Amino acid sequence: MNYQESHKTKAILLMLGSALFFAIMTAFVKLAGDIPSMEKALFRNAVSLVISFTILKSKKQSLWGKRENRPFLLLRAVTGAIGILLFFYSIDHLILADSSMLNKMSPFFVIIFARIFLKNPIKPFQISSLILALAGSALIIKPGFHFSSTFPAIVGITGAVLAGMTYTMVSYLGNKESSFTIVFCFSLISTIACLPFFFIQPVIPTPVQLTYLLATGAAAAGGQFMLTAAYKYAPAGEVSIYQYAQIVFASILGIALFSELPDLFSLAGYILIFSAGFHIYRKGRSEKNPKR
Repeated sequence: MNYQESHKTKAILLMLGSALFFAIMTAFVKLAGDIPSMEKALFRNAVSLVISFTILKSKKQSLWGKRENRPFLLLRAVTGAIGILLFFYSIDHLILADSSMLNKMSPFFVIIFARIFLKNPIKPFQISSLILALAGSALIIKPGFHFSSTFPAIVGITGAVLAGMTYTMVSYLGNKESSFTIVFCFSLISTIACLPFFFIQPVIPTPVQLTYLLATGAAAAGGQFMLTAAYKYAPAGEVSIYQYAQIVFASILGIALFSELPDLFSLAGYILIFSAGFHIYRKGRSEKNPKR
């Protein structure tokens, strides 16, 4: 195995590890029970805040980043904070596989936001993949079937839109700021945003719920840092497809812990979104390595 292949193998393993950690995070969110979504988000972000702060201090790196990058750090933090809250709400009201799959629509919205903010061109195959993914999300959302499931699904897809904006800002900041600085600013803003809601209507968790909430934050931090590390070893276009392993892990956890089984519409939606993601991955690889 040569040097480049070794690094790609590391990136794939890290991406799979990240997907597993994020799936475990969603399971802990659901296991925490009737704790409000704001409070769950608070614990998730507070743990990441402590971890990123500790790492930045140990490395003697900047907490706040460069002055010219702070507006983008703030935009990333605000969209990320709202996106996480909406994602947690969807986790509480949908089966794990559905909420995770809707959240994985975010790469397709990155295509749109990257065109608007980063002036990246949109290619024909990206448009067809986006349409395919939107059709898949419609099958998962099932608009008009049952309001009790349709509304949380719409909330989930809105969270994916905001996550797309977030990842676009991360892409912009990628070579300009430390990944730990980006995580710290996001975690700080998110924690501050969630605190007032906690004090307005606090729900004191039981010891078991507190354990789940702390585990949520630890799993989220682990997934985030492994994801960041993966992109250091290989280009995003070559390994991002492995993020979809989270859906497999979430499905297994949903069946094992909550006896959740996706319906036929959701399964059809998964296939369409998987196909769209794979189409972008394959076309990206073929354009990067054209046949000679």
